[in-house]
Formats: sequence, C-alpha cells, structure tokens
Amino acid sequence: MDINQKLRQYELSADTIKQLYDFVEVLAGWNAKMNLVSKSSFQDVWERHILDSLQLIDYIPPKTKKLVDIGSGAGFPAMVLAIAAQEKFPEIKLSLVESITKKTLYLNDVINKLGLKNSEVLNSRVENAVFENIDVVTARAVASLDVLLAYQKKIGNSNTLGIYLKGKSFEQELETAQKFWNFSCEVKQNKYNDDGVILLISDLRRKK
Repeated sequence: MDINQKLRQYELSADTIKQLYDFVEVLAGWNAKMNLVSKSSFQDVWERHILDSLQLIDYIPPKTKKLVDIGSGAGFPAMVLAIAAQEKFPEIKLSLVESITKKTLYLNDVINKLGLKNSEVLNSRVENAVFENIDVVTARAVASLDVLLAYQKKIGNSNTLGIYLKGKSFEQELETAQKFWNFSCEVKQNKYNDDGVILLISDLRRKK
C-alpha cells in the first residue's frame, strides 16, 4: 500500500493530503538548517512521523474544542493533527507549546505557509503556560509519563484526555506513574511501529 492509500484510509480530502505534502516540504527546508528530525528518520518521514502522528486523529473525542500539544518541536503530532483537524474537527483550536525559540520560528512558519487558522504557538515552558477548559493534551517523545501527567493535571481538569505516543518501555512508565497518580488508561497498538503504543489517559487524580 503506498502512502496516498494509507492517507486516504483517514478519509482526508485531496486538499488536506496536499497540505501534508506541503508540510513535509517546509520541514525539509528547515531540517537542512536545524536538526528537527534525524536524517535517517526523515528518509522514512511518512511512516515514522506523518502517519505516526495522524493516527491520533482517531482518538480525539468528537466534541473537542481545545487541544494542547506539549513540546511540539518538529510539529509531531500537533502540526499533522492541525492539518487533518481542519476538516475533521473544524471548531478545534490547537495550542503548540514549545520552549525553544528557534523551533517556534519554524512552527510559526509552517502555520503561515499552510494558512492554518486553527493553531497558535506558545514560546513557553508548559509549567508557565496558563490554559482553561482543555479537552485534549498530546505529546510525542517529550518526557516520561509521570511528568506528562503532571503537565496534564496542571493545564487540564478531570475531564481532560491525554493522548501520548510511547515506546516499548511504556509498561515501566505506567508502573512508575501509578505510584503518584490515579487514572484510567487505555493502551492502543501503534499502527506504524510494532514496539509503540498510544496511551489514552483519563480521570486523572494525584494520589494523596
């Protein structure tokens, strides 16, 4: 199955698919100047990064209005979700939190070149960011689960859903997080990485 067939499995329009290609082009230009993703992973950018991020669209609740992505970096998963959300979730607003200034310049360049009106970039550490009524928090390759849950608790509420891409050490991360937190967790297999999973974290409460 080629890349376009895999993209069409998500029922994306031709315009949205073109925007994903445009995003890869902008990423390539910036990646030549700064190390956003490794050269080896960029050679397989569609499977390793685009589709890996895009699969999260299936887990975003239908009525989601506000999504915060922690440590957006190269734009995964947030930028891919922002592109797809234009037709999947037309009312959604995405906030991309990134503390490294040069990466925020890149993220804003993507937003401007692709005309993404549903996204904003915050040049801030998540500890210093203030949000209200956050429906979903996402993160990919940013921090251990217990740290992510602390962020989720700070910027969200008991109804906020955390959607986190994790690798083969996820069971150990879950075990550590359960020492500090009570939560519900669904584990979904990553479609594009045999060692990867997607953790859906809800009903988050700190242990007393």
